[in-house]
Amino acid sequence: MSRGRFSYSFQNFDSERMARASGRDLRMSPKHTVELLREIRGMMVNDALRYLDDVIAKKRPVPLRKHHDSQGHKPGRGFGPGRYPVKVAKNVKKILLNAKNNAEQKGLDVDMLKIVHAAAHRGPVLRGYTPKAFGRATPFNEETTHVEIVVEEIRR
Repeated sequence: MSRGRFSYSFQNFDSERMARASGRDLRMSPKHTVELLREIRGMMVNDALRYLDDVIAKKRPVPLRKHHDSQGHKPGRGFGPGRYPVKVAKNVKKILLNAKNNAEQKGLDVDMLKIVHAAAHRGPVLRGYTPKAFGRATPFNEETTHVEIVVEEIRR
């Protein structure tokens, strides 16, 4: 689903010290993506990749702060409502690795990369339906998400 050029929502991009990557029209939940990106924002890239691996292995849950109605609490000291969004974590990991590789191509130190911007936006809804008895149908739509990640080299 290519719709041509797009722009990032991050405005203060410094091409000398930063690299970026994005994923468009990804078939995953925008709500879970927002919650996961909130957790990795501000982390060092290697720490974020380790965190995403733990989420994929269902070792560490992602705390739900905004979209947490009727969600069960997860084990851990004082941990409230949470989930293990494996599909989202796999897609975000691909984008984060892409940003890391883009930084490496620019000659930045990949061990000193920090995530300065991680945002998710709703994409177009893929409309579908499920046929029912007596000629009726119910909607069965699939949501898509746009993800953008910007990393910056932190100098000591």
